[in-house]
Amino acid sequence: MTTTEKKPSFLSNLTTQILIAMLLGIVLGIAVHENCSVENAKEFSGYIKMLATVFIRLVQMIISPLVFTTLVVGIAKLGDIKAVGRIGGKALGWFFTASFVSLLIGMFWINMLHPGVGLNLSDVDLATASEVTEKTQNFSAQNFIEHIIPKSIVEAMATNEILQIVIFSIFFGLAAASIGDHAKPIVNALDKTSHIILKMVNYVMKFAPVGVFGAIAGVFAIRDFNELLLTYAKFFGSFLVGITSLWIVLLFVGYLFLGKAMGVLLKRIVGPLIIAFGTTSSEAVFPKLTEELERFGIKDKIVSFMLPLGYSFNLDGSMMYMTFASIFIAQAYGIDLSIGTQFTMLFVLMLTSKGIAGVPRASLVVVAATCGMFKIPIEGIALILPIDHFCDMFRSATNVLGNALATSVVGKWEKEE
Repeated sequence: MTTTEKKPSFLSNLTTQILIAMLLGIVLGIAVHENCSVENAKEFSGYIKMLATVFIRLVQMIISPLVFTTLVVGIAKLGDIKAVGRIGGKALGWFFTASFVSLLIGMFWINMLHPGVGLNLSDVDLATASEVTEKTQNFSAQNFIEHIIPKSIVEAMATNEILQIVIFSIFFGLAAASIGDHAKPIVNALDKTSHIILKMVNYVMKFAPVGVFGAIAGVFAIRDFNELLLTYAKFFGSFLVGITSLWIVLLFVGYLFLGKAMGVLLKRIVGPLIIAFGTTSSEAVFPKLTEELERFGIKDKIVSFMLPLGYSFNLDGSMMYMTFASIFIAQAYGIDLSIGTQFTMLFVLMLTSKGIAGVPRASLVVVAATCGMFKIPIEGIALILPIDHFCDMFRSATNVLGNALATSVVGKWEKEE
């Protein structure tokens, strides 16, 4: 007796479920916004966003152990410091090149389109910027270094500081590799643990449509999107031109290195892209992206090494937004920045943006800090706060694409070697 394997139905596909959840969230959010008072809409938004919070917290629950176990096992399998150095060198070379290009694209379009020129500042609520500007008071070189180097792996794991976990895991993995056979029981145990955690990913991802539904409904319930779009049409339109340009560059470079496999990669990561877009959190798809890249054919040791590094050093969408937003604020205040000053700003952003992926609203904190360095009023961050959530949707998805591409290309280089 033969049995035929059932094909998954259209509605059982995770990507389809997430798209439906997004549409339902938009419809419900708009309905609440149109038919409820401001107070009731805010109360509804607070409750419905709990669905997104639960989903993101479920993902955050498994990120630390996943990064630690997969990275240690990956480095132990690489076997020596030379291999780690070789792959790490390729990774950092890619990350800094991609960051520079992303920043340059943001700088190019903000100078071409001038969305901040002639903007009316009279209705800006400066109080809304206080949450971000207060964080810039502690933004210094000393705090930057302290943020990168962990003082306690337990604290780093408790707060999901990916870069700190990466640094500890690299030392642990290299030490395990140098011991050799004596470390095999520990490495094997961590390997089995990583597979258990990846199985947990499948369970957590079943909640993804609900999380996306809550996030989208909560935003549309309290924001009049049409009014926002009219007010910020020039800013948001210019931003979309910039982010589209970045996608074209990333896809073109991906095709150059991966060829026809680029299409296969995009099919693999469409789910993570939509989740990141809906939840405005690239961190929320880290475990799922790990799984999909391994299915794409990248060795697990490469994925486990590249992705955690990428989440700290390779946030392409955020990088493009940083130069765009910083110079936009200067334009809005009528501050003329020379090209030389803008390039200096670009290099400052390139350095200060690394390793703060775990900081809430990291892009805005870096933008505010950079504005302060170049004598641009940091209160100007209030100009972009109302529309920032919608920009963040595109930034998060772009960050996921950039990291998937970087991991795939370095994985292909290693395979060829």
